[in-house]
Amino acid sequence: MTGRGNLLRLLRPLQTAAVLVVVVAAVALAGCGFHLRGEEILPFDTLYIAIRGDSQLGANLRRAILAGSKTRIVEKESDAQATLQVIGEQREKIILSLNSAGRVNEFLLRYRFVFKVRDSKGRDFLPQGEIVLTRELLYSDTEVLAKETEEQLLYRDMQRDMVQQILRRLAAAKLPTTPAPEPS
Repeated sequence: MTGRGNLLRLLRPLQTAAVLVVVVAAVALAGCGFHLRGEEILPFDTLYIAIRGDSQLGANLRRAILAGSKTRIVEKESDAQATLQVIGEQREKIILSLNSAGRVNEFLLRYRFVFKVRDSKGRDFLPQGEIVLTRELLYSDTEVLAKETEEQLLYRDMQRDMVQQILRRLAAAKLPTTPAPEPS
């Protein structure tokens, strides 16, 4: 029993230190504004997404809106309170650096998405905006297949980030206050 009592006395400061570390971490996380991503509150009840049906970004965006908000996605623009219009979506691969032999050493991958959100009367919920994401890709001629796979994974990761940024922008949209433009 004496050995066990000594062991407990030795472990007590470690337990106190562990509890202290957990408390400090909890306070730090609470103080920095960290919170789990919850449901996005979008300022419209129905949304039409004007993106090609075969677009992976469009599918991911629809899925994220349906899963993370109370907004319904509608199939006809006339049924929507708001329409997300895609002005452009572009992937670019730019050479960043060359090695001493003049071969590519590093690429910059850029994913650009330009869009706006309008109400059913043609007024802007969100004026035209652009989101640009970039990633660097080290390249090696000896690992061509692996680097192509890595490039695709980086673009897929950027697409997930793009969906989250679009959702944040949609959540920040304000109801239009300007009158609808007169038809010409």
